Amino acid sequence: MNAVVIAVLVMLILSLFRINVVVALAVGAIVGGLTGGLDLASTVSTFTDGLGGNATVALSYALLGSFAVAISRTGLPDAMVALAIKMVGQQGDSKRKTYSKVLIIFIILAISISSQNLVPVHIAFIPILIPPLLKVFNELEIDRRLIASVITFGLTAPYIALPVGFGEIFHGLLQQYMLDSGLEVAKKDIPVAMLIPTAGMVVGLLIAIFFSYRKPKIYKNIEIANKSNSKVTYTKKSIAFALISVLATLTVQLTLSQVFDVDGMIFGALVGIIVLYFSGSMKVNQADEVITGGMKMMAFIGFVMITASGFAAVINETGDVEELVKQSASLMNGNQAFAALMMLIVGLLITLGIGSSFSTIPIIATIFVPLCIELGFSPMATIAILGSAAALGDAGSPASDSTLGPTAGLNVDGQHNHIWDTCVPTFLHYNIPLIIFGWIAAILL
Repeated sequence: MNAVVIAVLVMLILSLFRINVVVALAVGAIVGGLTGGLDLASTVSTFTDGLGGNATVALSYALLGSFAVAISRTGLPDAMVALAIKMVGQQGDSKRKTYSKVLIIFIILAISISSQNLVPVHIAFIPILIPPLLKVFNELEIDRRLIASVITFGLTAPYIALPVGFGEIFHGLLQQYMLDSGLEVAKKDIPVAMLIPTAGMVVGLLIAIFFSYRKPKIYKNIEIANKSNSKVTYTKKSIAFALISVLATLTVQLTLSQVFDVDGMIFGALVGIIVLYFSGSMKVNQADEVITGGMKMMAFIGFVMITASGFAAVINETGDVEELVKQSASLMNGNQAFAALMMLIVGLLITLGIGSSFSTIPIIATIFVPLCIELGFSPMATIAILGSAAALGDAGSPASDSTLGPTAGLNVDGQHNHIWDTCVPTFLHYNIPLIIFGWIAAILL
């Protein structure tokens, strides 16, 4: 058995049995390392050496969590609840409630999609936007699994289909590694080839909205602004400074990332906190409590990201990632339909383990591209296979920021489980359609 398959299966099975994801990743890494021929000392050493890979993201989440808690002190959540009640109506008119649900789902979808291209902040918007909206979701009785599915779609589908923002990076990687592996394709052909696989994700999103999670779900209104559970009062001034701080955070992040080409999430969150501090929304004697509380709120996400980096380091060290690709290629025996399905499944396994579709491309391209040429797949079909295989697993992986991000926002009051409420729904609604539609694209193109 391949070490990658075993490590990923161990991690997924433990996670599904509600074992903490950090523990599941650590155990999966050890089992994978030992299975892959590493001794215990080498496995542990590789794991610990790899932990720093996601340290920047972990610290970013911690500070964004602090910023989210500080925002809640301005009374913005209570203002949003008041607005939601006004939209729904005092009598809870069903038509107005439905209209409000549709509106808020559309807004979150639009913001999630925009975070990949128009305002490329990726997951940074989630800890800022979603926690204040939880009371609104509760008022409208929206199933949070639906919100998780909507956000994850917005974080993944745009970079697969659109050649802008993070999509430009993804498409650039596809083009470059296909060229390095012996096949030259035009960048303008990539969005066309990825149209059918992306359509599969759209189908999954529609199923989630109109069938899977359309029924109302009741959640408790748990106060996250302060420990005393006292109602936070708000004024026009406090709401204005809350909005200014959010704008300042996004501006700093965009400036640092777009102008100076560095990760701006950490300093963006710091600027937001400073704005709230000087606005008076966060008092001197409350600052330590707020910042520490926010870090605690996001600690789980940070530790998962750090542990996932160690997990990826171990399975890469075994050499079984490349071996898995080669073993799968040897089983295909010239059958195009079976070959396409096998390549998609291999991509799913790799991305589920390491949590990054962008990092999966160079791993699978060196074998998949020559194999596609040998089997007679057209360049467009090869793009669809490689792009779909790399994207598979981003939605649904316990270690992916496309699932950790939604959980970070939706679980601040402890009522949203990372595995069963984010990973499983997104896996079912996006990975299964992506396999089916990716396979169809490989056959038709």
